[in-house]
Amino acid sequence: MEVWFTEDQTKHLRIGCRVREVLFSGQSPFQKVAVLDTVEFGRMLTLDNVIQTNIKDEFVYHEMITHVGLNTHPNPKKVLVIGGGDGGAVREIVKHKGIEKVVHVEIDQMVIDVAKKFFPELSSGFEDPRVEILVDDGIKHVKENKGVYDMIIVDSTDPVGPAVGLFGEEFYRSVFDALTEDGLFVAQTESPFFNSSLITQVTTTISGIYPLNRLFWAVVPTYPGGYWTFTMGSKKHDPLTVELNQGKIAALKTKWYSPEVHRSAFVLQPFVKELLPHK
Repeated sequence: MEVWFTEDQTKHLRIGCRVREVLFSGQSPFQKVAVLDTVEFGRMLTLDNVIQTNIKDEFVYHEMITHVGLNTHPNPKKVLVIGGGDGGAVREIVKHKGIEKVVHVEIDQMVIDVAKKFFPELSSGFEDPRVEILVDDGIKHVKENKGVYDMIIVDSTDPVGPAVGLFGEEFYRSVFDALTEDGLFVAQTESPFFNSSLITQVTTTISGIYPLNRLFWAVVPTYPGGYWTFTMGSKKHDPLTVELNQGKIAALKTKWYSPEVHRSAFVLQPFVKELLPHK
């Protein structure tokens, strides 16, 4: 008998993966959590039947949501990660030797526990002594910590359920206040093919709060459309003009991110440029 996992990526689009085995299935206070051993992508984490990450393509997303910002800021020492309970973002951050503290705020303990058990490749950074894990609400955390972080990464799920508040103006203003005077933040901001109105909304909001607002992109095969965007809000440092330390980046041992990719990720196609606010 064939077993397939199917995700409704939009009301009119589905993606299906053949499953060897269901490794875990549980209901947390926030969402349904499952780990599947798929034929095409290996171990896969899903939340409420939506693909979050998998062993085959995870490195693209995690390298881009972290290293672009970390190499834009000249000396990031304290970093906050909101969401991303799988640990992939934390794993990438701790590759940077100059980082002194990583605070990881994840609302769902079950996601952290599942990552530690089934995704050691992603969750390895949790063991770094510089990492502090807080099971808490990220929105509340940024409100309570002003002027603390050099960089904040919003590694959220889609804008439904517990993640809705992570895409609003009040939250982005709280993130601004939680950053140091030259801090910056990066958030995942969905697909320009299927979430164009969200990208317009988010970039318009951020451009009204932060002196610099940049959209960049990467290819993540299991996310809707494969083309995925990230948005940076920065108080001072511009990822387009920063001088990249080639030796530092080479030492990171990445699979996707490089100095050339850093620059090219900000080259937007005309249809994507049309989604951005024009000042």
